[in-house]
Amino acid sequence: MSRIGKLPVTIPQGVKVIVASGNVVNVEGPKGKLNCVVRPQIVVEVKGNEVELSRVNDELEVKGFHGLYRQLINNMVIGVSKGYSTTLIINGVGYRAEAKGSSLVLNLGYATQIEFILPKGITAACETPNKITVSGIDKQLVGQTCAEIRSLRGPEPYKGKGIKYETETIRRKAGKSAAAKK
Repeated sequence: MSRIGKLPVTIPQGVKVIVASGNVVNVEGPKGKLNCVVRPQIVVEVKGNEVELSRVNDELEVKGFHGLYRQLINNMVIGVSKGYSTTLIINGVGYRAEAKGSSLVLNLGYATQIEFILPKGITAACETPNKITVSGIDKQLVGQTCAEIRSLRGPEPYKGKGIKYETETIRRKAGKSAAAKK
């Protein structure tokens, strides 16, 4: 069996997991609702306060889906109970961000400001002008939103200017050295 797939998903207090017809898994908790369509080769069962997954055969592709859907359901359970958040840091003179409703206004050294519209279900808060915290209940959507914001001005290796994740380290390069005398 899959090492990840055979582990049961523990359901915390206040979270409901329902397996509907057509292999649709609905997860509802204090922070919201999420759902996922599971392939027919994977069987999802709710037993007490645990969700168990099993597969119908041992084909290589089905083994991969076994672990995948277990982890997707686990991420949904964590998302509706605790939520996910990621922090981005902006480095550079004059670079800053400001949260305005459902959008971010970014000054990143370009001639104009960039207004980034946040997807539904995602919130952003600017603790300081150089620190953005993106949060939501869907792990994939939080990660995708952070990647799109970072792509607006990725960190460069010489001065470290740009947008980076809080835990990311930028490998710095040495600049030009003085030309050798002939």
